[in-house]
Amino acid sequence: MSLSKIVANNDVAALERWKSAPVSRQSGESYNMLTARQLEELQEQAKDEGYKTGYQEGLAKGEADIKQQISNIGKIISLLGSPLASLDDAVEEELATLSLIIARQIIRRELKTDPGHIVAVVKETVSALPLASRTVRIALHPEDAVLIKDNLSLDKDDYEGKNKWEVVNDPTLTRGDCKVSTETSHIDATIEKRLTAIAAELLGGEREGEQE
Repeated sequence: MSLSKIVANNDVAALERWKSAPVSRQSGESYNMLTARQLEELQEQAKDEGYKTGYQEGLAKGEADIKQQISNIGKIISLLGSPLASLDDAVEEELATLSLIIARQIIRRELKTDPGHIVAVVKETVSALPLASRTVRIALHPEDAVLIKDNLSLDKDDYEGKNKWEVVNDPTLTRGDCKVSTETSHIDATIEKRLTAIAAELLGGEREGEQE
């Protein structure tokens, strides 16, 4: 069924007379301008919100970084301000070892320059023995043994009228080493032992002074 059959004849004229209202160019332009302004405002709003969000995130990250840096600085200050006992002990031991090495080299050089130093070492070591000792056995490097026999006349059976001296060549000892023994005593007067004793005495005295 066609549309012309549905509409009555007397209404056809009315339909033909109806026209749409004209739209002016100004109202269309106004509509288009309003839409553009709204889009611009939306863009500005989105930009502001994005800036605020980024600023807040950056501020939070910056505060976290600053707190971390402050914490690190605090740890460093704490380490600098607190006594480093373990480090001090390690440095002390290293210095003691270095001192022993230097002293050992000096002693060996002195012995090469003046081997007669061994005579003083033997005298000092023997003087530390108990007075009741009757047989004194002195172990020395072969070259030092010759010096001792020549300087102290230890080839005699009775050096001081009461003690018997015996000088023994010991190739395992270095120049300057001395080991003295009796029936009841034994003294290790090697260079290493003497230096170790000196270092222990010095370090022990320093530590006692620090504690006082």
